[in-house]
Amino acid sequence: MPALKVGASGEGRESIGAMGERVNSKADQVYDELKEAILAGALDPGAPIDKIALCERLGVSRFPVSAAVSRLAFESLVVIEPQHGSFVARISGAEVRERMFIRRALECEIAAEAARRLPKDGFLALEENLARGREAVDAGDRPRFYAQDVGFHQVLTTHLGLHRSSEVLDGLRTHLERVRRMLMLPQGRIRETLAEHSEIVAAIKAGDVGRARAAMDRHLAVTAENFESFARERPELISA
Repeated sequence: MPALKVGASGEGRESIGAMGERVNSKADQVYDELKEAILAGALDPGAPIDKIALCERLGVSRFPVSAAVSRLAFESLVVIEPQHGSFVARISGAEVRERMFIRRALECEIAAEAARRLPKDGFLALEENLARGREAVDAGDRPRFYAQDVGFHQVLTTHLGLHRSSEVLDGLRTHLERVRRMLMLPQGRIRETLAEHSEIVAAIKAGDVGRARAAMDRHLAVTAENFESFARERPELISA
């Protein structure tokens, strides 16, 4: 193959750059689609990932697919077994419990801090979030409610200026997202979550530090309890 010549104008460099961007764009497309399928439960833990089928369906070469799978393996969502293939990672019970433990400790104190000093625009953002959450529940729109659920907790850290705490929670949330969606599959749980959010907001608006902390603790305790029930019912999806 002849060497690629780079002219004085940099045309060759631009071609290489454009080619790299196209490859990255395709890898990002595969990554986004595959990650969403895993998080949404369309691919069960332990399910094999058919790279050839992905290439054919998305109209891409093997490289973007392999790059996306490697990226998901780094995020512990995929397990690559040499000579055997790639599989959706089973949910680590130990990791979920520890991440829930950390999140609970941090979010309870954030709720307490919000009761002490959340500014007016923070209250307005919480009320708007609750309103949009109700709309999503009434419409049976799960994806929209999932977004509002995440947004509810982000409102607190954003309006309190707790940027480092927000980064920590975002990292925890990424690893807990698959579990969160599985636990919210029953429609009743979505309504319960909305009611729990409303109680947290009421406590914060009242400026009751202890009540706000307790309301957040109850909210996250339910999630932990539901995970244990889920782990007992579907042990094949959970690793130790």
